[in-house]
Amino acid sequence: MRVRGPLILGAALLGVIFMWGRLVEGVIFHPSSGADLRPEQVGLRGEDVFLQAADGVQIHGYWLPAEGATRALLFLHGNAGNASHRLPNAAQLVGLGTHVLLLDYRGYGLSDGRPSEAGVYADARAGLAHLIEARGIEESRIVVFGRSLGGAVAVDLVQDRGVAGLILESTFTSVADMARSLLPPAAPFVRGRFDSESKIARLRAPLLFFHGDRDEIVPFALGQRLFGAAPEPKAFEILKGAGHNDTVAVGGRPYFERIRRFLDQVTPG
Repeated sequence: MRVRGPLILGAALLGVIFMWGRLVEGVIFHPSSGADLRPEQVGLRGEDVFLQAADGVQIHGYWLPAEGATRALLFLHGNAGNASHRLPNAAQLVGLGTHVLLLDYRGYGLSDGRPSEAGVYADARAGLAHLIEARGIEESRIVVFGRSLGGAVAVDLVQDRGVAGLILESTFTSVADMARSLLPPAAPFVRGRFDSESKIARLRAPLLFFHGDRDEIVPFALGQRLFGAAPEPKAFEILKGAGHNDTVAVGGRPYFERIRRFLDQVTPG
């Protein structure tokens, strides 16, 4: 009977930790279920693929082939919406002569499960494995593109991997740094979450950064700081006049031509 009190307290503490974790994840992730667009609606020939992450969760993606391409791009989107919302952007990337695999994280779009930091990392690993094992694309012919939160997922994915290159757009050093900028009292409670700054030095792939100088969500200074921590070779492109969600529209043709040059550089031929 004497151990009952500690057991109850321990269970209560675990319950508080669990609930706090769910609260933090509710702030970070804003998934939208279903699919609001289909590839054919944006002029793409594509197919739905369903992959199994290492923990058994089934995730959905769009395989969007480019005729004659010998390289592929794994696209990891931000924290809101779902993969179907990125299909118009993916169509322009396919037009650069690269296959594209556009993933729904768990809990997003047509994927099962509930999003978590460890979970979305596992989803990205499943996407990379699909390109290599199911599509037969060499790792050295794969470029990973991470936008916003997807940038943190991409940095985690390519640590010590032999991918051809990494494109990071409108991303940040860590969630704690984001909190210090937007909601300072929350910063101590998210320490260590999506900490790209502590991982990026382990990258071996060439890096291309994009960031809008009027980004109202991810401070431009955090993008610059992450770039400063990254190893060479690397390049930082300022999208003048762009906020967080209009980088493609503001960047226009020069933005896509810069991506094309990077793809041609790291996956020649």
